[in-house]
Amino acid sequence: MTPKYSVIIPVYNRPEEVREILQSLTTQSFKNFEVIIVEDGSSKTCVSEVEEFKSSLDIHYFFKPNSGPGPARNFGFARARGSYFVIFDSDCIIPEHYFDHVERALEVNRLDAWGGPDRAHREFTILQRAMGYTMSSFLTTGGIRGGKHHVGWFQPRSFNMGISRDVFTVTGGFNFDRYAEDIEFSIRMKYSGFRVGLVEEAFVYHKRRTTLGQFFKQVFNFGKGRVLVGKVHPAEVKLTHWIPTFFVFCCLGLLISPLIHPALFTTAGILFAAYLCAIFLHALVTQRHFTVALLSMPSALVQLWGYGLGFLSAKLRN
Repeated sequence: MTPKYSVIIPVYNRPEEVREILQSLTTQSFKNFEVIIVEDGSSKTCVSEVEEFKSSLDIHYFFKPNSGPGPARNFGFARARGSYFVIFDSDCIIPEHYFDHVERALEVNRLDAWGGPDRAHREFTILQRAMGYTMSSFLTTGGIRGGKHHVGWFQPRSFNMGISRDVFTVTGGFNFDRYAEDIEFSIRMKYSGFRVGLVEEAFVYHKRRTTLGQFFKQVFNFGKGRVLVGKVHPAEVKLTHWIPTFFVFCCLGLLISPLIHPALFTTAGILFAAYLCAIFLHALVTQRHFTVALLSMPSALVQLWGYGLGFLSAKLRN
């Protein structure tokens, strides 16, 4: 039977993650899909992990020289048999009713492409759950772009994205090899007139980096990527994308404010503390975990500084 969905998972030196995502795919209530693993030049391959699931999944393994996640996904698209292509990052875990929610959304909204949110699994580390919160919070750079009522505006992210075969045929897939390759692709989908929407119920559990240092590097690249998008699509870099950089300058201003006027330091300090308290309280209410809420404050600072500095450094070079 020809699969309706082709799940494409690029992987680079992460066999332990591949086992987790494949295990989660075996639990899907909707079964008409294939899985395509694209090993992107890894030195530590996931061949044995793929073999482990051949009896329980319609799975296909390909190895290719390293080229980055964008070309790796295009490689998978070209070999997919489904009517729809679904992209997951290797560090995701897929809830069992994911495809059921997508099926309903496609029937009701007639979407050409979709994306879904991410959440932190209860088995993730406390820090990963804190980073997951800040990556999705409206108080930081996170949050879903658009919403379920904004078909055509929403920009799917590559950790949880689906497209029709027609979308790939018309757009050619990803143009960037890495750094905001999903944002650039989403923009071209919109410009091509495709119906793109958020399927809010089709979420995935998405792991974040294991340390704040790794997290900083990741969001730094996100900031750089937005500038690269702006070079190709100038109208897609807006004033809001400067906010993290503005935050960095505000923090630096806070440090030198005692030299200007003590009252200025007091006022700025109160505003800064109020912002961190807002993050803590919102995280506490939404995550219902004191330590997660506590770590959300340094996580938010790392996220804003990383994105802001990445954006600024790329702007200064371009």
